[in-house]
Amino acid sequence: MPVPVSERRTEVARAPWRDALEVIIFGVDTRAGRMFDLVLLVMILASVTVVLLESVPSLRREHAMLLRSAEWGFTALFTVEYVLRLVSARRPVRYALSFLGLIDLLAVIPAYVSLLVAGTQSLAVIRALRLLRVFRVLKLTHYVGEARVLLRALRASRPKITVFLVTVITIVVIIGALMYLVEGDASGFTSIPVSMYWAIVTLTTVGYGDIAPRTVLGRMLASVLMILGYGIIAVPTGIVSAELVRAGAGSVLHRVCPGCHADTHDGDARYCKGCGTALPDA
Repeated sequence: MPVPVSERRTEVARAPWRDALEVIIFGVDTRAGRMFDLVLLVMILASVTVVLLESVPSLRREHAMLLRSAEWGFTALFTVEYVLRLVSARRPVRYALSFLGLIDLLAVIPAYVSLLVAGTQSLAVIRALRLLRVFRVLKLTHYVGEARVLLRALRASRPKITVFLVTVITIVVIIGALMYLVEGDASGFTSIPVSMYWAIVTLTTVGYGDIAPRTVLGRMLASVLMILGYGIIAVPTGIVSAELVRAGAGSVLHRVCPGCHADTHDGDARYCKGCGTALPDA
């Protein structure tokens, strides 16, 4: 059956230089592509370093012109690079709306926004996210599978973590209200929200020390909350750890290889990774 004209996809002829540019910018299998990405990673590191140094008052006073010039130089280079990516991409809109495309755009926006809103140039540190390209450059994509296992574990932990957080919030509200009644303004517990802030700081074992109970009953409540805090810290760690074990076990099938008797293989494995013998069906 012939394809309707409305459903046909027409290929627009591309200039050879755009194809060559695409290989350099988006490719990692060629020497030019790898060199481009490595140079880009070095530039990202250098630009983030400049932003960090510019936030130091003494360095900003002594080298303000140099740091600002370097920042605008990197911004100009990243802007040109972003435009070249749009030009060379076969689907510019798809690239622009992709995760890395949005990060590339956000890497240059803060500098231009700083012309209107002072101080926003510090947001240029978001360029550090562009270092995620190192996974492509160094061919570390096999780590993506491990990231999926972690993501599955976090998703599976969500209901339990939600119940845990609701419980913690309830404890904070109750203890905060009690401390407000027991201590009052004289000890710095001027309101229930302030007392809840103290309860959160105490429960998480941070202990800023800006507010402290003075009465015997208040110190007893604080002691109970401190001990409770040590127990609570271990709960989310245990929940996520258990789900990580389940998620990891779900990606491995325990099938005994008839050749070498190895019993741990990937879920989609058809042959033994050790000796190459065909594996029995799960």
